[in-house]
Amino acid sequence: MAVNLSKGQRVSLDKNMTMALVGLGWDTNKYDGGADFDLDASAFLLGANGKVRKDSDFIFYGNLKSDEGSVRHTGDSLAGGGGGDDEVLIIDFEKIPADVQKVAITVTIYDASVRRQNFGQVSNAYVRVARMADANDMVGSEVLKFDLMEEFSIETALVVCEIYRNAGEWKFNAVGSGYQGGLEALCRNFGVNV
Repeated sequence: MAVNLSKGQRVSLDKNMTMALVGLGWDTNKYDGGADFDLDASAFLLGANGKVRKDSDFIFYGNLKSDEGSVRHTGDSLAGGGGGDDEVLIIDFEKIPADVQKVAITVTIYDASVRRQNFGQVSNAYVRVARMADANDMVGSEVLKFDLMEEFSIETALVVCEIYRNAGEWKFNAVGSGYQGGLEALCRNFGVNV
C-alpha cells in the first residue's frame, strides 16, 4: 500500500528498490488565459554542494537521459491533463554515480511569462514513486505519493521533491516549493549554464 505524504515529510525508500518510476501529473484549470499549457518535468543530479556536476546532469525534454543512464525522461507530454501520469522519469539507483547526492525533481510551465500562466492555474498536481520490476515495467508498484495541495499564485516553477542519499540509503523528501522565473531560474539555482 502506498504512503501518502505531506509537504516536508521525509521517508526512506526500500533498500531493495533498484529502479523507480517517478510519475508526475496535473490538471489545468478551466479559467486559463486561452493559450495551451505545457508543463515540463525535469531532474537535476546534484553533488554535495547542491549543484550539477556538469550541464548534462540536467535531464529534461531536450536531454532525455543522464550520461551514465541513471535517470531517464520518457518524453515531453505537450497536452497533460486527464488521468494518470503526465510525464515520467525513470531512476536506476544502481547507475547513479557515487558523487551524486541528490536528484531534484521539478515541474515548470513552458513559456509561462509569454502565455501569462502560473501554477495558480494548475490543480491536482502530484508526484508518485513506484517500484519497477524491471526496465520494461512502465506502471510499477506505487510505494508513495505526494499531492501538492498548496496554492501557488505567481510561481512558474516547482521543486516537487528530492530523492537523496543519507547514511548509505535513498530517501524521499516532499518539498513542494515554488519559484518565479521558470526553468531558467531553476537551472541557475542548480548551477546549469543557460
